[in-house]
Amino acid sequence: MPAETPGRVGDEAIRDRVRALVRDVVGFPQPDVTFKDITPVLADAGVFADAVAWLGAPFAGRTNKVAAIEARGFILGAPVAYALGTGLVPVRKLGKLPADTMSQAYMLEYGEATLEMHTDAVEPGDKVLIVDDVIATGGTLLATASVLRRGGAEVVGVAALLEIVALGGRARLDDLDLHVLLSV
Repeated sequence: MPAETPGRVGDEAIRDRVRALVRDVVGFPQPDVTFKDITPVLADAGVFADAVAWLGAPFAGRTNKVAAIEARGFILGAPVAYALGTGLVPVRKLGKLPADTMSQAYMLEYGEATLEMHTDAVEPGDKVLIVDDVIATGGTLLATASVLRRGGAEVVGVAALLEIVALGGRARLDDLDLHVLLSV
């Protein structure tokens, strides 16, 4: 874990604050799924700001772009990119981007999906941090890393607010530098 920086809340303090705000929504989006709702974290300005700072801190000076994954990854990725002074690469669901795209299919914990990125979103040699809200099975992150690498970028790491340990995504992501605020 990165050392604390002046003006930044300590790792355990921010974890405790996030843990207290994340709520479980049973049966969403399907009856057998328990959804981790981060909207209370986003609604608390202080916790949200501290979480954004925490997510980006280890990658300061190491990246020139942040790839944010639709949809909740956009909410976290945009302020992380702003804080780091980098560009933002939206990685979206199939059919949502207007220009030429590259795509990658992947499996979710409750289905299948495809992600896309504009073909000109990254250039060879770009150093990209992937930001998402939750690491679950790891499929979304693997698909994102794959499409970024096909575009010539180097993935410098992954920053995520939560990791759902029981779904085992970390085991599938052993080649990525993971920076997770809270494991649940």
